[in-house]
Amino acid sequence: MKAGALEAAGFLRRAGRSSGGERDDLLLIAKSVVAAMAAWMLAHHVLPPAVVTFAPFTALVVLQTTLYRSVRDCAQYLLAMAAGAVLAATLAATAGLHSWTFGLLTLIALALGRVRRLGEHGTQIAIVGIFAFSSGHGRIDYIGHLVASVAIGAICGLVAHLLLPPARHVRHRQEAVAELYTGIQRRVASLADAFEASSPDADQVRQWRREWRWLSAGADRIEHSIDTETENSRLNPRRSFDGAAQALPRAREAVTAAQRCLDHLRSITRTLDHAVDSGRLEAVPAVFRSSYASLLRTTATAMKHIGQTTRTDSDQLDEALEVAAAELDRAQQQPPEAQPAVLTLQGTLLTDAARLMADLREGRQALSPTT
Repeated sequence: MKAGALEAAGFLRRAGRSSGGERDDLLLIAKSVVAAMAAWMLAHHVLPPAVVTFAPFTALVVLQTTLYRSVRDCAQYLLAMAAGAVLAATLAATAGLHSWTFGLLTLIALALGRVRRLGEHGTQIAIVGIFAFSSGHGRIDYIGHLVASVAIGAICGLVAHLLLPPARHVRHRQEAVAELYTGIQRRVASLADAFEASSPDADQVRQWRREWRWLSAGADRIEHSIDTETENSRLNPRRSFDGAAQALPRAREAVTAAQRCLDHLRSITRTLDHAVDSGRLEAVPAVFRSSYASLLRTTATAMKHIGQTTRTDSDQLDEALEVAAAELDRAQQQPPEAQPAVLTLQGTLLTDAARLMADLREGRQALSPTT
């Protein structure tokens, strides 16, 4: 009980302190309460008690996290409701009220509810149909009142969203991408320093592996938030800053590039983990260590240009990629080590670095139309 109260207090404190997910959730809850109350009061005054419940329920169905999703769900719900009402009225008028017609109605409604365009609201065909058939006996007047109740709820929900549209968070998404790349850069630099100076120990390498996994999970969450914000921009009357329409696709491409880079960085540290366990890492020549560390640092510089909040400077990014490519060539041209196991280790590390470079170039091509 106490833990729940503390969690609720923390939620309210975060919502009041800054804009973000907590404040959006709080505003959505407030709009839902107001819209449901308004729908219930209006329906209670003008409609029979048997259908009043549909008004606040529809208002809650309509109020989704984005205005686009609200309009979409409203349309799907209204279509499902209309289909269920028409089905109940048709069966009641043509076949009468019997147990077998009730079963037939349920069967047809469930089959129609599988139509993909109705989304998750397909089940409402059966729900509304059963209400209209059993409570309203398929009468036109009951169905008319039910339709009116649903319409009241839909209007109240949409009006609440239009009066206080969801906030736009384009800059927050850009900043999240920049923070992701900053975290990657910092850890790549740490990896380069440790690899060049001495052999990393097992604990250090495994710590990097845990951090790559943590960053990968963060990249997935950022990708989802960007997709949500892209949807939030549709039909939203709130204006954002100039260039916001191009900023979200660019942020999406940057996150995709980061996810691919993280895959290769995880592969590099996995290789180092095996090399530490086998003792082969200590046999790697210092000249290769230095070249490979320089390659990692120049790769991090290229990532910096991709992950920044402002538009990427194509010339600077191309220059960083060229330097990284030169560092890769230099690392590949080091005198071969006599031990085959060390040669295999160096080749594996260089292969991962080459793949990392290839994905950075691909990210550059994806970002070039909007940079």
